[in-house]
Amino acid sequence: MTHTFEHAATACPCRPAFSEPDRLLTDARRVLDDNWRGSATVPSRSLYPHQWSWDSAFIAIGLSWYDQARAQRELETLFEGQWSNGMLPHIVFDPDTPPDSYFPGPAFWDSQRAAGCPRRRATSGITQPPLHARAALEVYEHAADQAVARAFLERLYPKLVAQHDYLATHRDISGNGLVAIVHPWESGLDNSPAFDDALSDLVIPDGAVPRYDRRDLVHADPTHRPSDEAYDRFVYLAITYREADYDDDTLLESSPFLLEGPLFNAIYLWSTHALADIAALLGGDPRPHQIAAKRVHDALLALLWRDDAGRFCVRDARGGMRDPEPTVLSYLPLLDPDLPREIAARLVKGLDSPHFHPPHTDEHFLLSSFDLHGDAFDPRRYWRGPVWLNTNWLVWRGLRQHGERDVADEIADSMAALVQRSGFHEYFSPHDGTGFGSADFSWTAALLIDRLCRQPQD
Repeated sequence: MTHTFEHAATACPCRPAFSEPDRLLTDARRVLDDNWRGSATVPSRSLYPHQWSWDSAFIAIGLSWYDQARAQRELETLFEGQWSNGMLPHIVFDPDTPPDSYFPGPAFWDSQRAAGCPRRRATSGITQPPLHARAALEVYEHAADQAVARAFLERLYPKLVAQHDYLATHRDISGNGLVAIVHPWESGLDNSPAFDDALSDLVIPDGAVPRYDRRDLVHADPTHRPSDEAYDRFVYLAITYREADYDDDTLLESSPFLLEGPLFNAIYLWSTHALADIAALLGGDPRPHQIAAKRVHDALLALLWRDDAGRFCVRDARGGMRDPEPTVLSYLPLLDPDLPREIAARLVKGLDSPHFHPPHTDEHFLLSSFDLHGDAFDPRRYWRGPVWLNTNWLVWRGLRQHGERDVADEIADSMAALVQRSGFHEYFSPHDGTGFGSADFSWTAALLIDRLCRQPQD
């Protein structure tokens, strides 16, 4: 598959520029090739040696532009870890990787205590944003062999439906159409300040968290990772859910953390639209998925939109807003194709405000994961300020479908310029583009491929 690239120069000297897109594309493919393990791709060869759920969705989208077979295999391997109730776990563990190479590992999660877990695959016990139907649709749309891709959709569609049914049945805690998460790790933005208030309310009983070794600190600078205090809270929440045998029917009584967030639900909505498209492609009825999407759309507007703040916020599933400061989560409902024009315009205004956009006279990179002027902002610490290509990519895709090309193009330029400056890192400083976290990170490579291959075409 051959692509041509174009990059328009800008009159603004502060806007990040990039060159040699063909070399970037070649390098991005190399990262994905090096991280391929025969049936799936690891996020990185050091810190993340297993298969992660939404990472694989991003990776499949990147692979779809040049390796249809691997893109399909990426998703099908992941769904081998799906539970019988439809829950798709956030980690599917590689049995050939030493158990102590990652914490929390398979022994900690003890997924076999749940009746519906797969008996031949060890997994975690929580889920992640359901981007997978959207990824499967894009694998089909980019496929060189449409007949093979259609057969792939036929195999995967029932599993995607089961995934969405699980969320609608077991995680719509309030009965309002929104999905609740039981752990910050389920959000994908583990250490975001959006969760600080809820986490600060936790009371951890003495002895509830056993001693553990943080493997992430072996592979990354501790000052760039979540604090020990935050990690204790993460571990405690995971233990609480595990000790309830991952029983979602008791969440209202047993879970100390139940949040309905704009990122998870916006991705859920976007993928529900993709399910409708897949159903139509396969000769099925898209209407149940369209009805489901409308329900999530209505709930996002009714319950998570804060008109006074001009952004979407996190809500406690037991009632009440919990997100006083702006984070990048607030802008993910741009993925909703039916978002009212006036709300989309308010979100664009927020993205161009000093909270997320440095002065136009300064060199900068978009989008920071947290308010640039927030008290908790840290340009180096995991999800508390750095730029991540996955949230950039999601906002970019949302902006483009609403016709907001100026902001979208600036974000797209930042994506490429960050990689050109610092390589395929996990995350980057919004100030100078320095790369942090894992090097040769898979979703950074995959989403840059999509950005480079997609932009000239639509």
